[in-house]
Amino acid sequence: MIEIFTTGGTIDKVYFDALSEYQIGPTALPDILAENNVHVPHRVRQLMRKDSLDLTDADRQVIHDAVAGCDASKVLVTHGTDTMVETAQKLCDIPGKTIVLTGSMQPATLRNSDAEFNIGFALAATQTLPPGVYIAMNGEVFDPATAKKDRMAHRFIHG
Repeated sequence: MIEIFTTGGTIDKVYFDALSEYQIGPTALPDILAENNVHVPHRVRQLMRKDSLDLTDADRQVIHDAVAGCDASKVLVTHGTDTMVETAQKLCDIPGKTIVLTGSMQPATLRNSDAEFNIGFALAATQTLPPGVYIAMNGEVFDPATAKKDRMAHRFIHG
């Protein structure tokens, strides 16, 4: 069983036409998994709907406690990319679990989004990597101790 926690971030942003801006909506994850015929046993739980720049230390503690307290040994966390590294580092003291964080540079609702690929890649990483904490983005696995987001290149890099 893979426990999937969603926290918001770009992956769950939707465009509200009346407001002319993106806001974080309900998680797109169940639809993405169903549309892509994913049958690996999993549970999805939305912890919050926040842009990662708005996450507080208290929010990171909620994420930490949810991951540490779940009965699954394989955990996927969807998260905004701006502070994904900080949250991943906060989770590094949780023993005996494979914890993978992923997100997207474009909302899942957009045609050219990297969300579906990143989710699929992160699901595979969650099933195959040894216990530890990882960031899985755009076909690469990163160690949160050295990973950095390169805003100009719209990707993560090994620091």
